[in-house]
Amino acid sequence: MRQWVCLNGTLLPAEEAKVSVFDSGFMQGIGLFETMRAYNGKVFRLQRHLDRLANSARALAWTTIPDLDEAADNIQQVLTAAGATDARVRLTVTTGSLHPAADAPGLTIVAMASPGEKYPDECYTNGVTVLASECRQSRQDPTAGHKTTSYFPRLASLRQAHTQGAFEVLWLTPEGQLAEGAISNVFLVRNDRLFTPPLDTPVLPGITRATVLELAAALGVPAQETALTLDDVQGADEVFLTNCMMELVPVVRLGRERIGSEKPGDLTRALGIAYGHLIDQECGG
Repeated sequence: MRQWVCLNGTLLPAEEAKVSVFDSGFMQGIGLFETMRAYNGKVFRLQRHLDRLANSARALAWTTIPDLDEAADNIQQVLTAAGATDARVRLTVTTGSLHPAADAPGLTIVAMASPGEKYPDECYTNGVTVLASECRQSRQDPTAGHKTTSYFPRLASLRQAHTQGAFEVLWLTPEGQLAEGAISNVFLVRNDRLFTPPLDTPVLPGITRATVLELAAALGVPAQETALTLDDVQGADEVFLTNCMMELVPVVRLGRERIGSEKPGDLTRALGIAYGHLIDQECGG
């Protein structure tokens, strides 16, 4: 599949897309992004992704808030041009050029689509290992809970975990509370009850995270947003990670210590099946 980019409303082959060296995203790392997944040519819960991006722009005091209809149109353009069915879609928005003579003042909006990068089947059938990061996230960080382009700390911690054979790395608060993974939200299961850190931990308000909580309610599974620790992770019956590309991935080890039976659990599996049914309903099966 050829990759296409929609840059400020103009559809271009990826190799022809250019952004100014004076762009705030390049110069200062000021930007927001959404990674989304398209099934059958339709982005799952697109409006929720766009709303989250706009809410972050407001919370971070951007002077211009992205036009969500324009962003949705740009995303559809790249999906149509690429002929994508199952695809990874990224929308990136920065506050634009810092150069006083910029020809096009205002936001820089980039949408792109590429073939869906599925995780290996064994991640779901066997489960994965996670590590605890030495990094910390704090309520005092103004970017906490927002999907900003200043993403190096997350990627650095994830890269280090990968060198040790782990799939993901868990971040904690300075007080030792469980927050989230470098690129995921975290859920625990104990006694058939679902637990996840509250948004004000702080954690990213994940679209998949919210969907799992909805599915739990529909299945009659008690769910609670509450403060958690690594001890809770270690003592859980089941643990799983969520984001839009991985969906629900079971965790069976924290470092070298097993979690539960060291196998994907029944509730994780049931929620994963329900998630797949919801995708079929909203995006076509």
